[in-house]
Amino acid sequence: MGKPGWDVSIRESAGVKELHQSYSDPPVEQHPDEADGPVGPHEPPLGVRALKAGVHTVVALCLVTALVHIVLVFLHVAPSNPVSRRYSSQVNAWVYPLFEQNWRLFAPDPDSFNRQILARTAYTDSKGSVRVSPWLDLAAVDNAAVDHDVFPSHTSQNLLRRAWTSYVETHGGSDTARSERAVMLQQYLRNIAADRVAAHKAGVTFDFIQLRVVTVPVPAPGTATGNRPPTPTETRLLPWWKVTSHGK
Repeated sequence: MGKPGWDVSIRESAGVKELHQSYSDPPVEQHPDEADGPVGPHEPPLGVRALKAGVHTVVALCLVTALVHIVLVFLHVAPSNPVSRRYSSQVNAWVYPLFEQNWRLFAPDPDSFNRQILARTAYTDSKGSVRVSPWLDLAAVDNAAVDHDVFPSHTSQNLLRRAWTSYVETHGGSDTARSERAVMLQQYLRNIAADRVAAHKAGVTFDFIQLRVVTVPVPAPGTATGNRPPTPTETRLLPWWKVTSHGK
């Protein structure tokens, strides 16, 4: 009797094993690569890593430059203090002439004069004779570029005018530069005038340039001036300035 009972238990356990195996998931095949462990992330190519490093460097430089610009402009517009006085030369070298700040946006001071800025050039020919060109009205050239323009150029409106105003502020009635800023603004005005003449008269040759500034008052509203041009209040003739040779 013992043997038949033993056979039944064996068959039952075998049936349970078969039942469990039928309801279990199908066996998963393992590849040789997966058996060794998980595969690590792929590294980007060397060119991609170099490009990312370059972008990060450029962004960092831009942020540093912007921060330095904000600090220097703040020291320029802030009331006088020990820091701005100590680093005044560095602040002025950064701010002038491109980043000059003023309060005219909040307290506008429109010009009450029209200034006619004229320029003429000179050069020495092969025979040793000095050739002087006729006067060119640079202000009229700028005004012509602005008139009837829906979106006039800010450069055409203000670059030459502001250069002359800054020149007068640093030189007064004399044409002798007595400070580093005065020397810089003299060079600034000289280079603007030379570039304007060279652009307006293509191929012209000159080594020297001279400016003449005629100041004319703006007539009051409703004033009948007729056909008479307003009388100049000041005519200022600047000395000849040596410039980089143009037109050669």
